[in-house]
Amino acid sequence: NNQKMGAYKYLQEIWRKKQSDVLRFLLRIRAWELRHLPRVHRATRPTRPDKARRLGYKAKQGFVIYRTRVRRGGRKRPVPKGRTDGKPVNQGVKFLKFNRNLRSVAEERVGGVCGNLRVLNSYWINQDAVFKYFEVILVDPSHNAIRNDPRMQWITQPVHKHREKRGLTSAGRKSRGLYKKGTGTKKLRPSRRSVWRRLNTTSLRRYR
Repeated sequence: NNQKMGAYKYLQEIWRKKQSDVLRFLLRIRAWELRHLPRVHRATRPTRPDKARRLGYKAKQGFVIYRTRVRRGGRKRPVPKGRTDGKPVNQGVKFLKFNRNLRSVAEERVGGVCGNLRVLNSYWINQDAVFKYFEVILVDPSHNAIRNDPRMQWITQPVHKHREKRGLTSAGRKSRGLYKKGTGTKKLRPSRRSVWRRLNTTSLRRYR
């Protein structure tokens, strides 16, 4: 195969080998730096330009990158002194997991801080013993560079306000199970709630 690899392809291959000396050193240094930065802060440029571009980022006006961190680990049930006051089946406190992934939590936090921007997508950049670090791609829906772009106009519509809080981003759709097909997905589409409503609504038509 005589096809030449471009620069982004090289970057992609480097990031695939996370146990290599180069990346282990880079990630260790960056983790130290990220620990000292605010929880949510703006990045001047993406840490992983190849990944950002694959997820829709363009280096032009109207596109912004924000960085955030999310505490790792499961979700302990917030009850006083472990008293759940219920049936034994619901007495668990410690070994519970949050239903969504940490990346969607990161998107939600950034979307809350940047209320005037729309969350497009996000990706992992680093992690240490305590935190996972993510970068979130945001789009300014009121910027003319976005409003006049035929490929990005869709995100300016009001229906896309706070996509991240309604499970419409990639990370949100994953936790809703929408990336699965076939067996076991009958009650996931269009959503669990709408399927439940349809199956629990009796429709008594006049001519039936």
